[in-house]
Amino acid sequence: MAKFDLHIHSSYSSDGLMNPKTIVKIAIKRHLSGIAVTDHNTIKGGLKAKNCETKDFKVIIGSEIMTDLGEVIGLFLSEEIRSRNLTDVIYEIKNQNGIIVIPHPFDKMRHSALNPSDEFARLIDCIEGFNSRCIFQKYNEKAVEYASKHDLPLVAGSDAHFGNEIGNAGIITECEDLREAIMRNNIDIFGKRSMLVNHAFTKGLKKWRKIKYG
Repeated sequence: MAKFDLHIHSSYSSDGLMNPKTIVKIAIKRHLSGIAVTDHNTIKGGLKAKNCETKDFKVIIGSEIMTDLGEVIGLFLSEEIRSRNLTDVIYEIKNQNGIIVIPHPFDKMRHSALNPSDEFARLIDCIEGFNSRCIFQKYNEKAVEYASKHDLPLVAGSDAHFGNEIGNAGIITECEDLREAIMRNNIDIFGKRSMLVNHAFTKGLKKWRKIKYG
């Protein structure tokens, strides 16, 4: 059984703190089989983490892109996503043979959350059914309901910004080909909620960076 945390932020995110190499070290200590580094609007963190990949530990290059309608995650990327228009972002991810994930959908606590309509389901590959940073579990439950309604695979991730969060959520699979496992829905999800103090740390980090860098 292989375990992967599919939603982690490094210092290449404006609200991230961890060096990609440190993320890999922590993930290995937590007995994960791999991670996806999904920094905001860039694959730089994923590329750095990829250099630390080993025979027994896989790194997926990803990015969490803010579009005009909300955030979308691309997994298995090789190039930066340049557009910020939702339809164009989806096209760019598909053009790289990437996987389209809607992270923390319906989460009313986040201005960045995308609220996919029924018609939108045909454009995406999977739904994040558990995000550790959803303060209210009802939003994760709503994501699961949407995925079930539209027969979409469920994935999960910690949405980690700090080391204590890595491995809080993810997927489990017996398949060697992770991409195929996700697309064929040969996976199970697991997760626990992040401590609320991590949200406070994130807000503090954002304010500090705004003061320091403007």
